Amino acid sequence: MTLLPALAGSLGHVVWRAAARVTGALDATLPLGVDIHGYAVLTALADGAPRSQQWLADAVAVSRTTMTKVAAQLVEAGLVERDRNPVDRRAYALTRTPAGAAAVEQWADHVVAVEDALVAGLSRSERSELHALLVAQVGQDLGEDTPAPLLASTAFLVTRLHARLHVEVAAALRELDVEPRHLGTFLVLHDRGPVAQSELARHLGISGPSVVEIVDQLERRGALERRRSDTDRRTQLLHLLPLGEELLPVVHRRGAQAADRVLGRLSARERDRLRLLLVSFVAGGS
Repeated sequence: MTLLPALAGSLGHVVWRAAARVTGALDATLPLGVDIHGYAVLTALADGAPRSQQWLADAVAVSRTTMTKVAAQLVEAGLVERDRNPVDRRAYALTRTPAGAAAVEQWADHVVAVEDALVAGLSRSERSELHALLVAQVGQDLGEDTPAPLLASTAFLVTRLHARLHVEVAAALRELDVEPRHLGTFLVLHDRGPVAQSELARHLGISGPSVVEIVDQLERRGALERRRSDTDRRTQLLHLLPLGEELLPVVHRRGAQAADRVLGRLSARERDRLRLLLVSFVAGGS
């Protein structure tokens, strides 16, 4: 999959696409209801000690809200037990059940296979460089107790970078009533002109229902509209409206500024190198 130059030039979009590729690959591997966060939590509970949800949230670098949701999913699946923390009765402590231990052992080989497939398009030196850049940026945000297998995983580090960047970009765009995922649509329509929803979905690497949701949101915002094709009345083309053209440079600038703030541990050269490596990661080496 080759990214449009306009998309490949946006670090925020490239990180979003890389994280989506990781999530999609793992969704096809892990059981229904257990995502990368669930796998990370079960890995973090490997020593058998009861851990608070806050400890686990810090260890795998997710928010309290996300951890509460993940914990509930794992409890429902019988993979962890949740009891009142004896040290703090207002909080819960989680322990991995035998079923949870067996699940991690069963999934581990599949997760490693997914990891290898995700970086297959990169040379050995590029894999090492990408991992080193991610560790340099994300590593300090992770807890001291983050399990070594997670720190060694490029896929896991990509999802952590995306989570951090998403929060920052979303805050920067909130007053514009625009979401981080909308940037790619602006860029495609500005670069390619009117396109069908199916073509937009192909360029963004997302499903039909997902692109419909984005288009509906931006149409309500007055940034684009659907129009019947003059040559094929069965096809609707997406047109960027004047408001969309006005929003594009503002959204692009704010997103880039947010990315610079988040990636402040890397030099400008390192940030650009990270972007290029992630473009190859998204493209699968093609």
